[in-house]
Amino acid sequence: MSEGTGSRPVYSMAVAAELLGLPAATLRLYERKGLLSPARTEGGTRRYSSDDIDRMRRVSELQDDGVNLAGIGRVLDLESENAALRQEIADHGDGTPGA
Repeated sequence: MSEGTGSRPVYSMAVAAELLGLPAATLRLYERKGLLSPARTEGGTRRYSSDDIDRMRRVSELQDDGVNLAGIGRVLDLESENAALRQEIADHGDGTPGA
């Protein structure tokens, strides 16, 4: 299986909203603001993965800390970039030149 289980879109909007304790309208707002991009069925129904749920939990944490939605988008981008750079370093040894 090439796709991780966390990235498999299985949750409907209603289930995702219940898991997060958020109204469905909030999930639609997050999507409009570009904070998440749920998968869609052929009929256009949103489907959320465990990774999406984790991301929305992070969005909620940042909102609770007082960060606005634009700031949250930037924080998430930087966290993702940081994780990618850390993985690149891990893949190439200790990160020292010539290693």
